[in-house]
Amino acid sequence: MNKPVLPVSSYQLKLPTADGGIETYRLAASRTFPARLEGTLNRVAFSAAHVVADPLADVDLWLAAAVDWDKTIAFREHVWDLGLGVAEAMDTAQRGMGLDWPTSLELIQRSVRAAKARGGALVFSGAGTDHLAPEDAKTIDDVIRAYEEQVAAVEKAGGRIILMASRALAKIGRNPDDYARVYDRVLSQVREGVIIHWLGDMFDPALANYWGTQNLDEAMDVAVGVINANAAKVDGVKVSLLDKRREIDMRRRLDKNVKMYTGDDFNYAELIAGDEQGFSHALLGIFDAIAPAASYALSRLAAGDEAGFHDVLGPTLQLSRHIFQAPTRFYKTGIVFMAWLNGHQDHFTMVGGQESARSTLHLAELFRLADKAGLLANPELATRRMKVLLALRGIEA
Repeated sequence: MNKPVLPVSSYQLKLPTADGGIETYRLAASRTFPARLEGTLNRVAFSAAHVVADPLADVDLWLAAAVDWDKTIAFREHVWDLGLGVAEAMDTAQRGMGLDWPTSLELIQRSVRAAKARGGALVFSGAGTDHLAPEDAKTIDDVIRAYEEQVAAVEKAGGRIILMASRALAKIGRNPDDYARVYDRVLSQVREGVIIHWLGDMFDPALANYWGTQNLDEAMDVAVGVINANAAKVDGVKVSLLDKRREIDMRRRLDKNVKMYTGDDFNYAELIAGDEQGFSHALLGIFDAIAPAASYALSRLAAGDEAGFHDVLGPTLQLSRHIFQAPTRFYKTGIVFMAWLNGHQDHFTMVGGQESARSTLHLAELFRLADKAGLLANPELATRRMKVLLALRGIEA
């Protein structure tokens, strides 16, 4: 599994340190992972995939999204080759954070077509209410109509639904009954089972007090009640609270036919491995950045090699915790930075200008952690590109 150990000085560069200094960093011996799934999987695993911006488009990055469609779909082909599903047009794709609904719908349509061309690769797509500005939502019926519009558009494209959390509902929903009314109505109309996404306010501050209460224990009761009451229309739940105990508690309370998809980018390895009472499937933003390692680790788990699973996935946790550190909503910068380092795109330009959302120190530590976890697919390319970025920020090789 390991490449031959390279001389320690084969690749090195100068990186900034937290104390204001500069160190010469020498890369570790790299690992390599298969470019395609080897074996089978016994977990359903989605990568919430990023979009590749068009760096040559003549747009104001903070105001308009320009997408490189070919590179964006090519990245999804990479994910599918590894046996993972694509969770399309989610927050990892900067949905509602640079990517508007019309562009999101085009992304969904293109991704669904690409999946069908592969004979039915796994893709679920986000349907929410983001075309309805929260200040324009006056009634619960406004929220229901907004959900219905997007659900209909995704289903018309031939897609499966991830029912996203709604900023408009978070703004005007006064109590748990309002949430139950919205979800009951929308779920009664879907063609196939959906994945419900509970996105915590650490990912999106506009979603604070979701499910109609500030108390997370009460919110959990409301969510479980709504989901179990509609279990026939729910494939699963993605919970993104970065709280493994709450996820495990919810997993054990869900209807037996409803899957739990971990969205915990801090603790995913142990949640996927599971315990004597069950396990979580996966729908993770970090799987965008570590897709080859995730695929290989999951194949080891399916083969009964849990030690091999943890050997590969365990070292990725420190990187993930760094990428998703507070303010968590800026994690997309680290995801796209990894895609650039690993050659999936030719530039570090993001929708919304979000390449500026993390500091030079943050990106330098990301580079170290990715290297130590064996996640730099081509160390020479990654080192060269890191030097380019550092030079732009005043650190010469």
